[in-house]
Amino acid sequence: MKILIVGHFNESSKSNIVRYFPQNWNVVIVPPGKEMLHHVEDCQVIIPEHIKVDHSLLSIAKNLKLVQTGAGFDNVDIPACTQRGIWVANAAGVNAQAVAEHVMALILSYYKNIPFFDAFMKNRMDENQLDYTGSELEGKTIGIIGLGAIGNKVATFCRVFDMNVLAYKRNPVVGADDFVRMTDFDTLVSTSDIISVHVPLTQQTKQLINKSVFQKMKKTALFINTARGGVVNEQDLIEALTNGDIAGACLDVFESEPLPIDSELRNLHNVILTPHTAGMPDGRKFHKKRYDFFINNIKRVERGEEPESKLN
Repeated sequence: MKILIVGHFNESSKSNIVRYFPQNWNVVIVPPGKEMLHHVEDCQVIIPEHIKVDHSLLSIAKNLKLVQTGAGFDNVDIPACTQRGIWVANAAGVNAQAVAEHVMALILSYYKNIPFFDAFMKNRMDENQLDYTGSELEGKTIGIIGLGAIGNKVATFCRVFDMNVLAYKRNPVVGADDFVRMTDFDTLVSTSDIISVHVPLTQQTKQLINKSVFQKMKKTALFINTARGGVVNEQDLIEALTNGDIAGACLDVFESEPLPIDSELRNLHNVILTPHTAGMPDGRKFHKKRYDFFINNIKRVERGEEPESKLN
Protein backbone atom coordinates (compact mmCIF):
# COMPACT_ATOMS: atom_id res chain seq x y z
CA MET A 1 0.00 0.00 0.00
CA LYS A 2 1.50 3.31 -1.12
CA ILE A 3 0.24 6.48 0.56
CA LEU A 4 1.20 9.83 -0.92
CA ILE A 5 0.98 12.88 1.35
CA VAL A 6 1.39 16.19 -0.47
CA GLY A 7 2.15 19.36 1.43
CA HIS A 8 4.81 21.50 3.07
CA PHE A 9 6.38 19.52 5.94
CA ASN A 10 9.71 19.89 7.72
CA GLU A 11 11.90 16.86 8.37
CA SER A 12 10.72 16.45 11.95
CA SER A 13 7.07 16.42 10.88
CA LYS A 14 7.79 13.90 8.14
CA SER A 15 9.46 11.55 10.61
CA ASN A 16 6.60 11.80 13.12
CA ILE A 17 4.00 11.05 10.47
CA VAL A 18 5.84 8.18 8.73
CA ARG A 19 6.49 6.47 12.09
CA TYR A 20 2.80 6.64 12.95
CA PHE A 21 1.70 4.61 9.91
CA PRO A 22 2.01 0.79 9.75
CA GLN A 23 5.62 0.00 8.92
CA ASN A 24 4.69 -2.27 5.99
CA TRP A 25 3.09 0.67 4.17
CA ASN A 26 5.08 2.84 1.82
CA VAL A 27 4.40 6.41 3.02
CA VAL A 28 5.82 9.17 0.83
CA ILE A 29 5.66 12.85 1.83
CA VAL A 30 6.52 15.42 -0.84
CA PRO A 31 5.77 19.09 -1.58
CA PRO A 32 3.67 20.07 -4.62
CA GLY A 33 5.69 19.85 -7.84
CA LYS A 34 7.36 17.45 -10.27
CA GLU A 35 8.40 14.90 -7.64
CA MET A 36 4.77 14.66 -6.54
CA LEU A 37 3.65 13.82 -10.09
CA HIS A 38 6.08 10.90 -10.21
CA HIS A 39 4.56 9.35 -7.07
CA VAL A 40 0.96 10.03 -8.12
CA GLU A 41 1.34 7.43 -10.87
CA ASP A 42 1.46 4.41 -8.54
CA CYS A 43 -0.05 5.49 -5.20
CA GLN A 44 -3.26 3.91 -3.90
CA VAL A 45 -4.05 6.75 -1.47
CA ILE A 46 -3.42 10.47 -1.64
CA ILE A 47 -3.72 12.92 1.25
CA PRO A 48 -3.56 16.32 -0.48
CA GLU A 49 -2.65 19.73 0.92
CA HIS A 50 -2.14 22.87 -1.18
CA ILE A 51 -2.92 21.03 -4.44
CA LYS A 52 -6.01 20.46 -6.54
CA VAL A 53 -7.13 16.88 -7.08
CA ASP A 54 -8.72 17.44 -10.47
CA HIS A 55 -9.02 15.81 -13.91
CA SER A 56 -5.40 16.65 -14.74
CA LEU A 57 -3.96 14.94 -11.67
CA LEU A 58 -6.41 12.04 -11.74
CA SER A 59 -5.49 11.24 -15.36
CA ILE A 60 -2.08 10.01 -14.21
CA ALA A 61 -3.23 8.37 -10.94
CA LYS A 62 -3.78 4.91 -12.41
CA ASN A 63 -3.90 3.00 -9.10
CA LEU A 64 -5.66 5.54 -6.90
CA LYS A 65 -8.41 4.14 -4.65
CA LEU A 66 -8.90 6.85 -2.02
CA VAL A 67 -8.51 10.61 -1.70
CA GLN A 68 -8.44 11.31 2.03
CA THR A 69 -8.67 14.90 3.27
CA GLY A 70 -8.85 16.56 6.66
CA ALA A 71 -11.99 18.50 7.52
CA GLY A 72 -12.02 20.53 4.30
CA PHE A 73 -12.39 19.11 0.80
CA ASP A 74 -12.69 22.22 -1.39
CA ASN A 75 -9.50 21.19 -3.25
CA VAL A 76 -11.00 17.91 -4.54
CA ASP A 77 -13.10 17.45 -7.68
CA ILE A 78 -15.49 14.89 -6.19
CA PRO A 79 -17.48 14.20 -9.40
CA ALA A 80 -14.24 13.53 -11.29
CA CYS A 81 -13.15 11.04 -8.61
CA THR A 82 -16.56 9.39 -8.64
CA GLN A 83 -16.40 9.03 -12.41
CA ARG A 84 -13.16 7.06 -12.00
CA GLY A 85 -14.39 4.91 -9.12
CA ILE A 86 -12.16 6.62 -6.56
CA TRP A 87 -13.43 7.13 -3.03
CA VAL A 88 -13.25 10.60 -1.48
CA ALA A 89 -13.53 10.97 2.28
CA ASN A 90 -12.87 13.72 4.77
CA ALA A 91 -12.28 13.56 8.51
CA ALA A 92 -15.40 15.44 9.54
CA GLY A 93 -15.52 16.21 13.25
CA VAL A 94 -12.18 14.60 14.07
CA ASN A 95 -10.55 17.94 14.85
CA ALA A 96 -13.61 19.53 16.51
CA GLN A 97 -12.16 19.51 20.03
CA ALA A 98 -8.78 20.83 18.90
CA VAL A 99 -10.18 23.67 16.78
CA ALA A 100 -12.76 24.69 19.38
CA GLU A 101 -10.04 24.83 22.05
CA HIS A 102 -7.96 26.96 19.68
CA VAL A 103 -10.87 29.36 19.20
CA MET A 104 -11.18 29.80 22.95
CA ALA A 105 -7.42 30.30 23.27
CA LEU A 106 -7.60 33.06 20.64
CA ILE A 107 -10.56 34.75 22.33
CA LEU A 108 -8.84 34.69 25.73
CA SER A 109 -5.51 35.81 24.26
CA TYR A 110 -7.22 38.79 22.65
CA TYR A 111 -9.32 39.99 25.60
CA LYS A 112 -6.63 39.20 28.18
CA ASN A 113 -3.87 40.84 26.07
CA ILE A 114 -1.63 37.77 26.35
CA PRO A 115 0.61 38.48 23.31
CA PHE A 116 1.06 42.11 24.45
CA PHE A 117 1.85 41.20 28.06
CA ASP A 118 4.27 38.48 27.00
CA ALA A 119 6.21 40.90 24.79
CA PHE A 120 6.06 43.57 27.51
CA MET A 121 7.60 41.31 30.13
CA LYS A 122 10.25 39.80 27.86
CA ASN A 123 11.35 43.25 26.68
CA ARG A 124 11.89 44.20 30.35
CA MET A 125 9.78 47.33 30.04
CA ASP A 126 8.96 49.60 32.99
CA GLU A 127 5.70 48.40 34.56
CA ASN A 128 4.90 51.98 35.56
CA GLN A 129 4.47 52.66 31.84
CA LEU A 130 2.03 49.78 31.33
CA ASP A 131 -1.21 50.85 29.62
CA TYR A 132 -3.83 48.53 28.22
CA THR A 133 -7.52 47.75 27.92
CA GLY A 134 -9.09 44.32 28.25
CA SER A 135 -12.37 42.65 29.07
CA GLU A 136 -14.15 39.71 30.69
CA LEU A 137 -16.14 37.22 28.62
CA GLU A 138 -19.15 36.99 30.94
CA GLY A 139 -22.19 38.54 29.29
CA LYS A 140 -20.57 38.89 25.87
CA THR A 141 -22.44 37.58 22.83
CA ILE A 142 -20.68 35.25 20.43
CA GLY A 143 -22.17 34.68 16.99
CA ILE A 144 -21.26 31.32 15.48
CA ILE A 145 -21.59 31.04 11.70
CA GLY A 146 -21.96 27.33 10.96
CA LEU A 147 -23.15 25.00 13.70
CA GLY A 148 -21.47 21.72 12.85
CA ALA A 149 -19.20 19.69 15.11
CA ILE A 150 -16.75 22.55 15.72
CA GLY A 151 -19.40 25.25 16.04
CA ASN A 152 -21.29 23.16 18.61
CA LYS A 153 -18.11 22.62 20.63
CA VAL A 154 -17.37 26.35 20.63
CA ALA A 155 -20.94 27.04 21.77
CA THR A 156 -20.57 24.58 24.66
CA PHE A 157 -17.28 26.14 25.77
CA CYS A 158 -18.76 29.65 25.62
CA ARG A 159 -21.65 28.60 27.82
CA VAL A 160 -19.13 27.74 30.57
CA PHE A 161 -17.84 31.32 30.36
CA ASP A 162 -21.40 32.61 30.88
CA MET A 163 -21.60 34.04 27.37
CA ASN A 164 -24.68 34.47 25.20
CA VAL A 165 -24.59 32.25 22.11
CA LEU A 166 -26.15 33.10 18.76
CA ALA A 167 -25.82 30.82 15.76
CA TYR A 168 -26.62 30.87 12.07
CA LYS A 169 -26.82 27.87 9.76
CA ARG A 170 -28.14 27.75 6.20
CA ASN A 171 -30.13 24.58 6.87
CA PRO A 172 -32.47 24.37 9.88
CA VAL A 173 -30.92 22.81 12.97
CA VAL A 174 -32.73 20.01 14.75
CA GLY A 175 -31.95 19.45 18.40
CA ALA A 176 -29.69 22.44 18.99
CA ASP A 177 -28.87 22.98 22.67
CA ASP A 178 -31.36 25.26 24.38
CA PHE A 179 -28.69 27.82 25.30
CA VAL A 180 -27.98 28.42 21.59
CA ARG A 181 -30.32 30.92 19.97
CA MET A 182 -30.63 30.42 16.21
CA THR A 183 -30.98 33.65 14.28
CA ASP A 184 -30.61 35.10 10.79
CA PHE A 185 -27.23 36.09 9.36
CA ASP A 186 -27.68 39.88 9.52
CA THR A 187 -28.89 39.81 13.13
CA LEU A 188 -25.94 37.67 14.14
CA VAL A 189 -23.25 39.88 12.58
CA SER A 190 -24.83 43.14 13.78
CA THR A 191 -25.44 42.16 17.41
CA SER A 192 -22.53 39.87 18.30
CA ASP A 193 -19.46 41.01 20.23
CA ILE A 194 -17.50 38.10 18.76
CA ILE A 195 -18.12 36.48 15.36
CA SER A 196 -16.55 33.05 14.75
CA VAL A 197 -16.74 31.32 11.36
CA HIS A 198 -17.13 27.54 11.09
CA VAL A 199 -18.32 26.77 7.54
CA PRO A 200 -16.61 24.82 4.74
CA LEU A 201 -15.36 26.67 1.67
CA THR A 202 -17.91 26.18 -1.13
CA GLN A 203 -19.26 28.29 -3.98
CA GLN A 204 -21.96 29.48 -1.56
CA THR A 205 -19.53 30.49 1.21
CA LYS A 206 -16.66 31.90 -0.87
CA GLN A 207 -16.02 35.46 0.40
CA LEU A 208 -19.17 35.20 2.50
CA ILE A 209 -17.57 37.69 4.88
CA ASN A 210 -16.84 40.85 2.92
CA LYS A 211 -16.91 44.64 3.17
CA SER A 212 -20.68 44.92 3.52
CA VAL A 213 -20.66 42.33 6.32
CA PHE A 214 -17.84 44.03 8.22
CA GLN A 215 -19.74 47.32 8.00
CA LYS A 216 -22.72 45.67 9.73
CA MET A 217 -20.60 44.52 12.66
CA LYS A 218 -20.14 46.45 15.87
CA LYS A 219 -17.08 48.68 15.90
CA THR A 220 -16.06 46.80 19.05
CA ALA A 221 -16.46 43.38 17.39
CA LEU A 222 -13.80 40.67 17.35
CA PHE A 223 -13.74 38.53 14.18
CA ILE A 224 -12.35 34.98 14.29
CA ASN A 225 -11.65 32.63 11.38
CA THR A 226 -10.37 29.09 11.91
CA ALA A 227 -12.35 27.63 8.97
CA ARG A 228 -10.96 28.50 5.53
CA GLY A 229 -9.28 31.68 4.32
CA GLY A 230 -11.41 31.84 1.19
CA VAL A 231 -14.57 32.36 3.26
CA VAL A 232 -13.32 35.92 3.89
CA ASN A 233 -12.37 38.71 1.50
CA GLU A 234 -8.97 39.33 3.08
CA GLN A 235 -8.45 42.80 1.69
CA ASP A 236 -11.87 43.86 2.97
CA LEU A 237 -10.88 42.49 6.38
CA ILE A 238 -7.63 44.46 6.37
CA GLU A 239 -9.52 47.64 5.49
CA ALA A 240 -12.10 47.00 8.23
CA LEU A 241 -9.33 46.54 10.80
CA THR A 242 -7.42 49.58 9.57
CA ASN A 243 -10.48 51.86 9.35
CA GLY A 244 -11.87 50.83 12.74
CA ASP A 245 -15.00 49.18 11.29
CA ILE A 246 -14.22 46.32 13.71
CA ALA A 247 -11.93 46.22 16.74
CA GLY A 248 -9.82 43.16 16.03
CA ALA A 249 -9.36 39.74 14.45
CA CYS A 250 -7.89 36.35 15.32
CA LEU A 251 -6.95 34.32 12.25
CA ASP A 252 -5.64 30.79 11.73
CA VAL A 253 -6.41 30.56 8.00
CA PHE A 254 -5.73 32.82 5.03
CA GLU A 255 -6.58 33.29 1.36
CA SER A 256 -3.00 32.34 0.46
CA GLU A 257 -1.12 29.84 2.61
CA PRO A 258 1.50 30.00 3.93
CA LEU A 259 0.65 33.64 4.68
CA PRO A 260 2.96 35.80 2.53
CA ILE A 261 5.81 37.42 4.45
CA ASP A 262 4.77 40.86 3.20
CA SER A 263 1.08 40.45 4.16
CA GLU A 264 -0.36 43.58 5.74
CA LEU A 265 -1.94 41.38 8.41
CA ARG A 266 1.48 40.83 9.98
CA ASN A 267 1.78 44.55 10.78
CA LEU A 268 -1.60 45.15 12.41
CA HIS A 269 -1.54 45.57 16.19
CA ASN A 270 -5.16 44.47 16.58
CA VAL A 271 -4.68 41.03 15.00
CA ILE A 272 -3.54 37.71 16.47
CA LEU A 273 -2.22 35.25 13.89
CA THR A 274 -1.52 31.50 14.02
CA PRO A 275 -0.23 29.44 11.04
CA HIS A 276 -3.19 27.12 10.31
CA THR A 277 -2.43 25.05 13.40
CA ALA A 278 -5.85 25.01 15.09
CA GLY A 279 -6.48 21.40 14.08
CA MET A 280 -2.92 20.21 14.77
CA PRO A 281 -2.52 20.19 18.57
CA ASP A 282 0.07 17.39 18.84
CA GLY A 283 2.87 19.11 16.94
CA ARG A 284 3.60 20.67 13.58
CA LYS A 285 1.34 19.11 10.96
CA PHE A 286 0.37 16.35 13.37
CA HIS A 287 -2.81 15.33 15.19
CA LYS A 288 -3.08 11.79 16.56
CA LYS A 289 -6.89 11.62 16.18
CA ARG A 290 -6.61 12.74 12.55
CA TYR A 291 -4.02 10.12 11.60
CA ASP A 292 -5.83 7.37 13.51
CA PHE A 293 -8.86 8.20 11.36
CA PHE A 294 -6.77 8.21 8.17
CA ILE A 295 -5.20 4.83 8.94
CA ASN A 296 -8.56 3.25 9.78
CA ASN A 297 -10.09 4.55 6.55
CA ILE A 298 -7.19 3.31 4.44
CA LYS A 299 -7.53 -0.15 6.01
CA ARG A 300 -11.26 -0.13 5.23
CA VAL A 301 -10.63 0.66 1.56
CA GLU A 302 -7.83 -1.93 1.46
CA ARG A 303 -10.39 -4.55 2.60
CA GLY A 304 -12.83 -3.43 -0.09
CA GLU A 305 -15.12 -1.61 2.32
CA GLU A 306 -16.53 1.90 2.09
CA PRO A 307 -14.55 4.58 3.93
CA GLU A 308 -16.03 6.42 6.87
CA SER A 309 -17.19 9.99 6.21
CA LYS A 310 -17.33 9.28 2.48
CA LEU A 311 -18.18 12.21 0.20
CA ASN A 312 -19.18 10.16 -2.88
